[in-house]
Amino acid sequence: MTSSNERLTISYETIGNQVLRTAHWQAEVDMGKRPVLFFNGIGANLELALVLGELLPDRDVLMFDVPGVGESPTPMFPYRPWQLARMARKLVDLFGFDELDVMGVSWGGVMAQQFALQYRKRVQRIILAATTTGVTMIPGKMASISKMTDPRRYADPDFMRRNFETLYGDEMEGGAHAHVRSLKPPSTRGYLYQMLAFMGWSSLPFLRLLRQPTLILAGDRDTIVPMANAHILNFALPNARLHVVDDGGHLFLVTRAAQTIPVIQEFLDEPRGNGIADVRPVSQSA
Repeated sequence: MTSSNERLTISYETIGNQVLRTAHWQAEVDMGKRPVLFFNGIGANLELALVLGELLPDRDVLMFDVPGVGESPTPMFPYRPWQLARMARKLVDLFGFDELDVMGVSWGGVMAQQFALQYRKRVQRIILAATTTGVTMIPGKMASISKMTDPRRYADPDFMRRNFETLYGDEMEGGAHAHVRSLKPPSTRGYLYQMLAFMGWSSLPFLRLLRQPTLILAGDRDTIVPMANAHILNFALPNARLHVVDDGGHLFLVTRAAQTIPVIQEFLDEPRGNGIADVRPVSQSA
């Protein structure tokens, strides 16, 4: 199925026993730039991140509904992050991508780290937005976490509008209204499997192995993933830099897209370097 945007194709791809609803944004002009594989947040259907493909017109962008989320069928059994990363790699292979950059937001940042670990020779750059090292994270505010676990945030748009700022630390502006309209509730089992995959997982033991240039993006008003988690990632990753989004909550990629997308584009377009030589000073707007 092709959307009204000629660059976007949404398809259903079979990976083993699992069907994945997949969105592929094709570059407007093939300039030889690496494609981006994007991992979405917990319970988030791919419509919530389509703006990323729209705002990166010069490269291919690939994203998919995690099993049990959006329109990807719920699997019979739970999965671990390494299994989902392998599934994503097989999806990447179907589209003929070899070297690529990987990006993840929130729960998807966990998957981006796992994917980059398993396929270090293929991943050239990493972007981690509003994310953590896993169970070793510094927790957010209880008011936000309690509403995050409430299933009404997916099924009841009015609930989301009323609690948006408490939940995410963002104001209802920018792309927030479109975000709420695009919500599709995950299956109960699909959401549970995502939470179970996160349990017991931490990237701290392997972060020193991820020597790819890494951009860490964090909002200074994020009530779910406090800034301390970004500083931990920035310290532990050997080739990282940190960019703080002023007045950005957990969904700054949506509500502060005009601020964050240029930072992402600049990072992705930097000349290829080798290891630590590619490091630049930490960029902070705070």
